[in-house]
Amino acid sequence: MNNELFNELLGSVEQAGEIMRGEKPASREFQFAEPDVKAIREQVGLSQSKFSGLIGVSVRTLQNWEQGHRHPTGPAKVLLKLVQSNPESVFKELRGHQV
Repeated sequence: MNNELFNELLGSVEQAGEIMRGEKPASREFQFAEPDVKAIREQVGLSQSKFSGLIGVSVRTLQNWEQGHRHPTGPAKVLLKLVQSNPESVFKELRGHQV
């Protein structure tokens, strides 16, 4: 790595630190809509118990998401987005990897 690239990378890391510490605002932020869990489940035509079992969460967790008491985060949010966009492929993979 040449000095110019290294200095650019170092500057980026320092800027990231300033943003994380709240010393500087981020140049841009991305907001993603919360998945509509009930609509996704209804789209694939599964009951709450079957859908929750397939995606690996409790029925109660699914109910909390559907009622808006809680919201899926992290991997669950990503999985729901994938189910929404390509349910056949996701369910094929999930069924093939269940123990």
